[in-house]
Amino acid sequence: MSQIDIVQHLRHQPLFQQLSDRQLAALQSHVRAQRGDRGQLLFQRGDDCDGMYLVVYGKVKLAIPSPQGVEKVVEIIHPGQSFAEAVMFLGKPYPVLAQLLEDSLLLHIGAAGVFQTLAEDPGFARNMLAGMSLRLHSMVRDVERYSVESALQRVIGYLLQQLDDASAGEKVVLTLEASKNLVASRLNLTPETFSRVLQQLSKAGLVEVDGRDIALPDPAALANYGMAPPA
Repeated sequence: MSQIDIVQHLRHQPLFQQLSDRQLAALQSHVRAQRGDRGQLLFQRGDDCDGMYLVVYGKVKLAIPSPQGVEKVVEIIHPGQSFAEAVMFLGKPYPVLAQLLEDSLLLHIGAAGVFQTLAEDPGFARNMLAGMSLRLHSMVRDVERYSVESALQRVIGYLLQQLDDASAGEKVVLTLEASKNLVASRLNLTPETFSRVLQQLSKAGLVEVDGRDIALPDPAALANYGMAPPA
């Protein structure tokens, strides 16, 4: 990929939109475009971290492997989102593995380039802090869910989170961001429990499941169902 392509991709990513042409030109020498196929590993848990990643298109799974071969999905990264910033600042190895869920294009931004831009532009620093704060807030919310919410409430909450404000009151069809097994792991559920909850919601007329496509005929009714105490 040519340098000008890298600059254009950076320019259209939220984290870098406020940078000047001079700053983008200085940053591009620290950026490497990386294409990959579905299933490809970007890094393993324990590998050295020398920078951060930004997803241009595709999706990336961050997961913690276990010796038994079972994974705990920590996060699914979408286009426009970045990851590995916190580990980069700490100077520690990756605590998770990263694997492409789709054919993807990513930008790897070397640590030296990030640190240089942070020193020059307070706005870039604020944006990066805001992004990491949002991720921390999301992870705290996940811990709360795993601790106090039932499996039913977790699944309903996940489905409703996929809605935008415009579709919150009308029938909408969602496509799961990954396979049901990966979504179940993201919610700290077994695949069997996730399927059982979807079946329960389907019998109640609150969802219509067709593979990874899930229709919500009445999102408001689904939200109210989730507020009911567990049976």
